[in-house]
Amino acid sequence: MKCDTLAGEMIQVHRIAVLVPLSVGVVVSICAVMIHLLPLRATINLIRREKRLGRIGTNPWIDMGIFVRVVLYASLAHLIEVALWAVLLIICGEFPDFGTAFYHSAVNYTSLGYGDVIMTPSWRLLGPLEAANGVLLFGLTTAMIIALIQRLVEARFTDLKN
Repeated sequence: MKCDTLAGEMIQVHRIAVLVPLSVGVVVSICAVMIHLLPLRATINLIRREKRLGRIGTNPWIDMGIFVRVVLYASLAHLIEVALWAVLLIICGEFPDFGTAFYHSAVNYTSLGYGDVIMTPSWRLLGPLEAANGVLLFGLTTAMIIALIQRLVEARFTDLKN
């Protein structure tokens, strides 16, 4: 820590390491993306199977069941990814228990940003990296759900096919 003066006041300046938290954050982000490929793959397999069985578009309850399963797949993946980030925060020594680390991770991952639990300057860069990762993966989930809805609507209402 370094102290500077500004208009006669002492200001504490923290030197923040960038390379180590950036490297660690990128590795965990890649792992989270790989985790998120699992529900994407499960969704593709589900749609292929339901289409092969001729069930897509035949019954609104079947379509709703497919939709709910896909949302559950994605939600579970998001929770696992938040937990992955939480474990990283514990390994880095930022939080002593999983509950606090998971809460802080969820706040960052969702870009909610309460700011009530703050990391030390040496690992603080993980926060925005996790937020960027969460935004990216929520975008992937959104795209996956929109593609699913499009397939279900086109199968149910053949006049809407391109």
